[in-house]
Amino acid sequence: QVQVVESGGGSVQAGGSLRLSCVASGYTYCMAWFRQAPGKEREGVAGIMRGGWRTYYADSVKGRFTISQVMANNTLYLQMDSLNPEDTAVYYCVADLGIGECTVVSPSRYKIWGQGTQVTVSS
Repeated sequence: QVQVVESGGGSVQAGGSLRLSCVASGYTYCMAWFRQAPGKEREGVAGIMRGGWRTYYADSVKGRFTISQVMANNTLYLQMDSLNPEDTAVYYCVADLGIGECTVVSPSRYKIWGQGTQVTVSS
């Protein structure tokens, strides 16, 4: 059973940057980041197809966040720039072995979930 483990969350002031990392224990086809703020539904942030051939972004983060992947060490990254308080949430690294588009429209696309890492942006 493939597992994913996130790291890199923390607190930052508005306008700042953070980079999240996620290591997968085995083969994955799609990897992505979702987030959940208190009292809100889980929201897709960004996804990437194995090898980085295609990336997918939620409109709310386009131009500010960058998803990338290093295949050599099975590591997924999310570079978050120009953070604002609305980005405050628990961020989850997710993965799936199923071939297809790696969109972040629905959490059900992904069967493997990490424990989450807290990101807090203060104004």
